[in-house]
Amino acid sequence: MKKIAAAYIRVSTHMQEELSPDAQIRLIKEWANGHGYDLPEEFIFIDKGISGRKVRKRPSFLRMISMAKSKPSPFDAILVWKFSRFARNQEESIVYKAMLRNKHKIDVISISEPISDDVYGGLIERIIEWMDEFYSIRLAEDVKRGMTENALRGNFQSSPAFGYKVEKGQGLVIVEYQANIVRMIFNLYANSGMGFYDIARHLNRLGYTTKKGGAFETRTIKYIIQNPIYKGYLRWNYANGTTHVVNDESEWIIVKSPLVPIIVSEELWNQANERFKNEYRPRGGKPLSQKRHWLSGLVKCSTCGASLSTSVQKDKRYGRTYIYFQCYRYRKGKCLVSHYISEKQLVPLVLNVLKEDMNKSYIEYEYVNDQSENMQDVLNVQLNRLDAREKRIKEAYLAGVDSLDEYKKNKADIEKERELLYQQSNNQEEYKKNIDMPGKIRGVYDILNSDEYSKDEKYNAITSIVKKIVFDRENKTLDFYYYTR
Repeated sequence: MKKIAAAYIRVSTHMQEELSPDAQIRLIKEWANGHGYDLPEEFIFIDKGISGRKVRKRPSFLRMISMAKSKPSPFDAILVWKFSRFARNQEESIVYKAMLRNKHKIDVISISEPISDDVYGGLIERIIEWMDEFYSIRLAEDVKRGMTENALRGNFQSSPAFGYKVEKGQGLVIVEYQANIVRMIFNLYANSGMGFYDIARHLNRLGYTTKKGGAFETRTIKYIIQNPIYKGYLRWNYANGTTHVVNDESEWIIVKSPLVPIIVSEELWNQANERFKNEYRPRGGKPLSQKRHWLSGLVKCSTCGASLSTSVQKDKRYGRTYIYFQCYRYRKGKCLVSHYISEKQLVPLVLNVLKEDMNKSYIEYEYVNDQSENMQDVLNVQLNRLDAREKRIKEAYLAGVDSLDEYKKNKADIEKERELLYQQSNNQEEYKKNIDMPGKIRGVYDILNSDEYSKDEKYNAITSIVKKIVFDRENKTLDFYYYTR
């Protein structure tokens, strides 16, 4: 009876002297037929364009290992063209091979590197693995060196970012109307307090589109804010070219290039990214704030208006933690009415109010004007820049540098940009009317009602729409004061 085999095929990001996936599959099938193995199609696992240095970045490999660990094991061996296809990290290679062989009786077989079963065969296998890892490290260093040299020369491996285009003979040049949108995004994020979601909705409401003509999304705004090209830096190796998975930050190559025209100042870029670092929390990350609860400082006493302070009590016998809220001035003897309430009582009250409000057709809220003022300042700066550009193109035409057709085209482009800016300015009042406050509340409710978000993320969510919550202990009611920017 034939043994069952699986095949693992991998082609790395840089295909130096590698066989294509089809060629690897063909050779493995031929070897399997000649050595008494049956190779079902569902047991052929392929990772394309992925480095072998880190297992966690290879989804098909992890799926194969997961299947191999099931009981009983569905196959007796894993066939690879070379051991380097299985892994180029010797430590991970040894761990996975030992686990497969010792716990599940599955061998990893290289069809092009026959190894004997004795102690010398094991030694030779380790030497091959060490050489593969050494080659991978050297290759990574060579690739990084080449990328850095290309970056310093101002060369590009991908299409230019939003706000730029490549002109023959000129290199990277600014697309001015797109660059104005980029400047608006940075100014709104750094100065107005708007988040990625609100900025994306604002741009879409104004009719702006991405480079491909699509709507702006939260991830689009985040990518623009984080991209150092806008301050004159080139960033390479940001993500895997095939899977588009973002690489670890330590793998990025960032160099300042004199060939990259600057769209935003380094000061503004740094200001925006400082805010991002302070507010962004990866899922499962440790919160940075010292707040004891996501409601800390937000709930107010209905008698004196002071905040309800938070106290934490731990029951060491049962390993439980209890959180309580009480008027700060009452604790100090300055308020005569206790507003004591436990977290278990307060949180359901808050969620219930949000749930009711998100299903209403209209919610009263305060519109904070600092956003409009900041945005108007941004618009004024952009309009002044257009006036200066119009003056320069006229001077170029009068000096004979540009032809009449070139002058007309440049002037038409400026008029188009100016019209868009005026439209944006006129749409501020319309923007206020079209704010979907129940929708905003629904988004916040989903975050607060989920266990996937940290304390800081929940605090940032609720404080983005709620200025304060007044708690009346006697009547067990909460008055929410909503706002938006």
